[in-house]
Amino acid sequence: MKKLRFYISLEKEEKWLNEMRSRGWELDGKHTKYNFRKNSPNNTIIKIDYRNFKSKDDFQNYITLFNDFGWEHIAGTKTSGKQYFKKIDERAGGDIFSDVSSKSERYKKLSNMWISLAACYIPIFIGLTKTINIATVLNPKSLYYTPGLWQKTGTSFWWSFLFETPFAMVRGFYGLIFPCLIILYVIFAVKAHIYYQKTNLEN
Repeated sequence: MKKLRFYISLEKEEKWLNEMRSRGWELDGKHTKYNFRKNSPNNTIIKIDYRNFKSKDDFQNYITLFNDFGWEHIAGTKTSGKQYFKKIDERAGGDIFSDVSSKSERYKKLSNMWISLAACYIPIFIGLTKTINIATVLNPKSLYYTPGLWQKTGTSFWWSFLFETPFAMVRGFYGLIFPCLIILYVIFAVKAHIYYQKTNLEN
């Protein structure tokens, strides 16, 4: 089974994954979507870290270290950021973090990641501002090139209008995609930073 969800709060994501596991759906992989496989319901704990690695050796040493302490790596790659673990040893603690500082640090890394993505799109947007025609945004009709479109009526109009609308949107509004992404990524970064501060206050 595959599910598509998005979380900024790692605690909420952990809670959902643990609920899925208690219902018999075990996390089997995570890319764009969560991949689950059917299993017997159990109360095994799933925890999430956030970390990237420059080399495969560093990544493997990281996985081995957690495994030695009773946590099996079940999803994540050396560059995916999020790393998913399940508890496999009853003697292991209830969390993969030994202190609040380590737990909150993952949110700081997550916030920095979103800020980096926003920063990457800023120069692209600046370059596109030279090609964006504000007049077309204020007058959307000018984005439709079909001759006599606005004089047509009935089925003929709707057929032509609906056919050309996707092309018109690409012509007029493609430049707005980047500022929307920049704003969205900044919002995600701010939320992650709030979780970072909130987690630190738990100390």
